Amino acid sequence: MKKLVLLFTIFLHTLLAAQDVKFEAKVSKNSLGLNENLQVSFAINQDGDHFSPPDFEGFRLVGGPFQSTSYSWVNGVKSFNRSFTYILQPTRKGTFTIKSASIEFNNEIYKTTPIKITVTDAIQQPKDPNSPDYKAGEGIHLVAEVSKGNPYMNEPLTVVYKLYFDPRFIVRNVREVANPKYNGFWSQHIDIKKLEAVAGTYNGQDYAMVVWRKVILYPLEAGNKPLEPLSIHLDVDVPTRKRIGFMETTSYSTTQKTVSAGAKSINVKPLPEKGKPESFTGAVGTFDFSVKASKTQLKAGESLDLVVTASGNGNLKLFQLPKPEFPNAFEVFDPQHKEEVNTPLTGMTGKISDTYTIIPQFKGKYTIKPQTFAYFDLSSNSYKTITSEPIEITVLEGNAVAGSNQNDNKKPVVKNDTFQYIKLTSYLTPINKTPFFGSNLFYGLLVAPFLLLPIIILARKKKEARDADEFGNRVRRNTKLAKKFLADAKKQMGNKVPFYLAMEKALHNFLKAKLHIETSEMSKENIQELLLNKKATEATVGQFISLMNDCEFARYTPSSEVAMQQDYNKAVEVISELEKQIV
Repeated sequence: MKKLVLLFTIFLHTLLAAQDVKFEAKVSKNSLGLNENLQVSFAINQDGDHFSPPDFEGFRLVGGPFQSTSYSWVNGVKSFNRSFTYILQPTRKGTFTIKSASIEFNNEIYKTTPIKITVTDAIQQPKDPNSPDYKAGEGIHLVAEVSKGNPYMNEPLTVVYKLYFDPRFIVRNVREVANPKYNGFWSQHIDIKKLEAVAGTYNGQDYAMVVWRKVILYPLEAGNKPLEPLSIHLDVDVPTRKRIGFMETTSYSTTQKTVSAGAKSINVKPLPEKGKPESFTGAVGTFDFSVKASKTQLKAGESLDLVVTASGNGNLKLFQLPKPEFPNAFEVFDPQHKEEVNTPLTGMTGKISDTYTIIPQFKGKYTIKPQTFAYFDLSSNSYKTITSEPIEITVLEGNAVAGSNQNDNKKPVVKNDTFQYIKLTSYLTPINKTPFFGSNLFYGLLVAPFLLLPIIILARKKKEARDADEFGNRVRRNTKLAKKFLADAKKQMGNKVPFYLAMEKALHNFLKAKLHIETSEMSKENIQELLLNKKATEATVGQFISLMNDCEFARYTPSSEVAMQQDYNKAVEVISELEKQIV
């Protein structure tokens, strides 16, 4: 009877715990103006895993996710709460729905209730000179400086985005919220190794200035081409003065600000038709051109390389090199294209080449005709043409071609044996074949099912034992999830927030698999102690903790694809080292 009561009590506690799971979504307001921000929080009162936020349709993410976890014991009762908070900015007016987020707890999926949000016209902000919002609006500017407003097609121009702010402000958490697409342009970002504030002047006033982004553009089409604006969101600590008696003190108030560089337009001029050569393929700049053969004397059946090269300054990646004409007696393979091009802020510089592998089939002398390369010279605003020298190829040994003209387009006549294409190898099959019935194969297939039966039974017992091993299954599941999220991070390379979310999940599931801990136990001190107890080296543990910190902060700071690749390589290396060291 006591056992029955105990079992009923355990069942009741389990049922109450399952019913006590609360996963809710809350918003700061249900109606807001187009120029206001919305705070959305998803909170659960249990230690859930694999949180998945919704797609915030109609909004752009300007902050978060910010995760917080708290738990306490009061009179023997455990209280736990985990929340995920996002700061959103509406992109247009209308009625939108914050869809359900999901989370997993005890192998069950829980979802929040959708919430409707109404976005109205922008709300007029009060112009209080002492307001931090007003001061931030007057003291922060994002400017796009365009080097040329009226370039030719394929002429390089640069756009430099500069952030000006009052030097008394403290600017934090700067991130892009509207990334322009340069439609009608070939574009490339110029890496900025370090964001550094320097003294600058804007509208005749002194500001602190940071060069936020540099882009080089090559117009691909003529006409009036708009440039979409770049917008960034930032947190600003604005100084405010307060008078207490006869004393005046300075304190800081924090506000958020979204600034835009404004739309620009580029009037692209077409290249002149007057004097345009027939061989012109779109090259614009200043170039040298050459056609060279690796050898000019060889035997039939040997190979040589013909290299067609254009070098200099200009749109090297945006045009095709001329294609040589070859005698029919040459077997020619598709060219290997090679680019050795740097792209500084002044434009592309370097060289491109096509390498043709050629195999002459017959003895004789052949001529590769001169090649013509035309380009538009920006310094003189005129077309220029470079013509290569003809190349004489002498094939010393091999079969001769009937006829005197070695470079004509007629198919060469081969002087050789008349019956050279008769098949010389025979494939015969025996007339008398052993019947299948009564053969060794017949009896082998007949006995095989009886031999496989014990193997099937053993495999089934092993699978049942494996399924019953709850601890081992949890370890294997977490290991599998770590590999999955690491693969997801690789797919999201270049997309900052999904990349670092996947990296964090990969690291967390790796720790769960190796240290047998839950999410609530993942404090950095606890992780460090457990890894050292597992015989991991201090250097490797330090690298792992550092990587976790990088993943947490990288989502809220500017990050390039190069930095993401470095963090991914670091994660693979550190996880591999811990796999070897942990016992």
